[in-house]
Amino acid sequence: MPDRVHAILVVRPEGRTPAANHLTRTLAALAAQTRPVDALTIVLCGPDAELTRLAAESGAEGVITASAGTSFATATALATPRLTGDAVWLLAQDTAPDPEALVRLAGALELSPPLVIAAPKLVDWDDRDVIRSLGVSMNRYGGTVELAAGELDQGQRDRDSDVLGADVRGILVRRDAWTALGGLDPALGGADEGLDLGVRARLAERLVAVVPSARVAVAGDGVAAMARGRRRARRRAFATRTAQLHRRLVYAPAAAVALHWLSFLPLALWRTVAHLVTKAPHRVLPEWGATLLVMARPAAVARARRRIRAVRTVGWSRIAPLRVSRAEMRVRWQGDVGDPDAPVRSELHFFVGGGAWTVLGALAVSVALFAPLLAWPVLGGGGLAPLRANVGQLWQDAAWGLRPLGLDAVGPADPFSAVVALIGTLSPGDPSRAFVVLWVLALPLAVLGGWFAATRVTESSPLRIVAAIAWALAPTFVSALVEGRPAGVLVHLLLPWLFYAASVAHRSWAPAGAASVLLVVVLACAPSLAPAAVVLWCAALVVVALVAGRGIARVVWLVIPSAVVFAPLVWSQVRAGNAWGLLADPGVPYAGAEVSADPIGRALLAAGFPTSDPGGWASLLGHPVWWVGLLIAPLAVLAVLSVLTPRWITASALIVVAATGLATAFAAIGIAVSFADSVPVSLWPGAGLSLAWIGLVGAAVVALDAGIPDRARVLRPIGGLAAVLALAVAVAPALTAQLSDAGGDRTALTNGPVSTLPAFIAAEGRGSLSIGTLVLDPRADGLRVQVVWGGSATLSGQSTLEATRTSASAQDRELAALAVDLVSPSTDDAVARLAERGIGFVLLESAPSGEGDVALGDRLGAATSLDQRDLLDPVGATSRGDLWRVNTAVAPRAPLDDHRVGLQRLIALGSLAVLVVALLLAVPTAASRRVARRTPRIVGPNPGGSR
Repeated sequence: MPDRVHAILVVRPEGRTPAANHLTRTLAALAAQTRPVDALTIVLCGPDAELTRLAAESGAEGVITASAGTSFATATALATPRLTGDAVWLLAQDTAPDPEALVRLAGALELSPPLVIAAPKLVDWDDRDVIRSLGVSMNRYGGTVELAAGELDQGQRDRDSDVLGADVRGILVRRDAWTALGGLDPALGGADEGLDLGVRARLAERLVAVVPSARVAVAGDGVAAMARGRRRARRRAFATRTAQLHRRLVYAPAAAVALHWLSFLPLALWRTVAHLVTKAPHRVLPEWGATLLVMARPAAVARARRRIRAVRTVGWSRIAPLRVSRAEMRVRWQGDVGDPDAPVRSELHFFVGGGAWTVLGALAVSVALFAPLLAWPVLGGGGLAPLRANVGQLWQDAAWGLRPLGLDAVGPADPFSAVVALIGTLSPGDPSRAFVVLWVLALPLAVLGGWFAATRVTESSPLRIVAAIAWALAPTFVSALVEGRPAGVLVHLLLPWLFYAASVAHRSWAPAGAASVLLVVVLACAPSLAPAAVVLWCAALVVVALVAGRGIARVVWLVIPSAVVFAPLVWSQVRAGNAWGLLADPGVPYAGAEVSADPIGRALLAAGFPTSDPGGWASLLGHPVWWVGLLIAPLAVLAVLSVLTPRWITASALIVVAATGLATAFAAIGIAVSFADSVPVSLWPGAGLSLAWIGLVGAAVVALDAGIPDRARVLRPIGGLAAVLALAVAVAPALTAQLSDAGGDRTALTNGPVSTLPAFIAAEGRGSLSIGTLVLDPRADGLRVQVVWGGSATLSGQSTLEATRTSASAQDRELAALAVDLVSPSTDDAVARLAERGIGFVLLESAPSGEGDVALGDRLGAATSLDQRDLLDPVGATSRGDLWRVNTAVAPRAPLDDHRVGLQRLIALGSLAVLVVALLLAVPTAASRRVARRTPRIVGPNPGGSR
């Protein structure tokens, strides 16, 4: 047994941690040792009056003061010159040894002369039956592996003694070995200090062992080893990764050090992806911080390698048997199955519960209703327009840069353009065909989304079917289909999936990542929902903070991808002094048959109808109808009654969602920020109604689920069937409009056009967006002028920046002057100016039916003036109007300068990066699925609900 034992006790205030209380217990435990320490040196890191008093009253032979940032390794180095005994005992303020701990550790050193490090069994500060550490090892990659952390102490590990290393807290080290090994390595950052000391001892042909009978209680303040607690996870991740990378350079062969150093940055990128996939985003910044820190400290690596060379007498193969093998690591991962007593969620029952059959039935109905569309190559009418001829041009429209409409417009694309490009990419051979297929599949896709959204509200399969059908029969959805509103259709298809993921975003990073991506797409299709989204997001933050206590970071993340993706557009609109333009509906500006802002229109909105023809009944019967709104009453009554059920909390939340959506719709009809040929276009209220509908249907399902007792559960499907039948009657004329009146006034959908420009230009511009066409349209209110680049004006090429402008820009004035010179007698040859701008064609659009004599005269005068231009060759009359071609050399469209190219790449990389991060978070893993299976499928308390 060592003659003298010198204890080093390191003390540091840690903010919220009660350091004085821990130190008091530790000093009392030292005084109670059956074999007392011979000398005690206290290193006090940071000023604290209470700790200073306790240290002064402890009877220590010396108290060393140091700065608050002093690490444990540095603190022990400060005390090393004062060592007088044969062994040194390393302690911290939160290490309280049992009375027999020191005598057992010293006895182990006495019995085995080669043994230089004896480590105790570390147990929990408050529950001494829980093992915190009993030996440490490494895997094949140098990662630290705790051999018994978190296990209940039942003596199962008491026969294990030979280890590679140990937790630094409470270890007893022979003084001569301590001096020869050079003490602890301060470059480790507080992690793996005991493991590294053990590795050096093993390479010096000495032994390291744990003494299970010597127990030391630890609290995890973070003075020695790593601090415990969820709030310190980033600090632990940084210190652990710093230590691992530092040890990798220190332990590597000399020839491989440079290779390891060069691999650190690619490895950090790879591990960043791994952290996101494994739902540990809090480790990303520590990963990069640790990597850069270790790469910048070659001197610390050199010192550590010299310490090893000074004592090493055996090869690295000597410690190989003490490493944890891959098979052992696999057993550890498989054994981490969580709490076996945790609740297991029910089965989904998508097939046996009738969900799949409902979707197939909706598909059959949709094919029957929209059969004429299957023969159309391009879907037109309403707010629809052709798509580009190939996928590359689609994504070019979606990028920041030259805009496909305007003389020389440069700026951000609407995020909706990326959504259109993504859909068009699904049909690379003919992108426009993708929207035809979307219209045919819209009903079954709505049923599918509604069914999955209902799984967050009820466990009843019949009620899920009711919710799915009610969602697909929403009047706003049917109106969007009939009026040709692609953004409105996509919003309705995506909102249930957003509800499905966002309602459980606080539970796990997987649904949070998926919800954040879905929110980007929803807001891209309906920017007018942004205020409602912010309101609901703030409410979710408050609820999660008050109820769950965890998951705040996941809820915060929901809006970050949207903020990044929309940042270029927000900057451009705010800089232009047109912040209201951010709410504009994307795509082709289209007013349609929207309800007005008068009392009748608002009454229709309250009933769920966004158009002045509710459900198509007015156009079918030929006169206004008032009773159609009453068909929504069964669903509304059920929603109101839901707050009286045992699940009133969930019902109230859904009512708030419905009220927020309805308020958004009411506000939308009074706001016009877009213009279609100088005619203001109000916001589409259907997006707000879709949001309200999801709350209304959800609350109605809650009423049927929890408001009807089990003994009368047969009434649940009956009530749901009655509500669904009423809905079907309400929207039947609009839903069957395409079948019964194809091409008539009851539907805005048309077959094409394939291009908004003549076929001659469409063929020329099929492979290039650099071909410009000046489109002239004389009307009674003036000459309408537009420049179109490529083979057509497309859905992806529309820009809310262009549609929401309230004042003419310098380019507008230049274009107006150029158009006026072309259509009026002028000595100035305006055609040459066209060629300089890259415009190779001039199109005088056909006169609309019913045009007045004044407009016809202006159109005839414009045609005459164009025919007299020497540098214009008439191509002839086309289906789109009269066409002329510039017969002089046409300069290519001016490309972006270097600064704008750099900005284009920065914006693209930023948007892609945040979306990739979100998608990686959304990727399910075995661990995330295991956690999901042990949480209920529905959200909120479920008293009285179906099982």
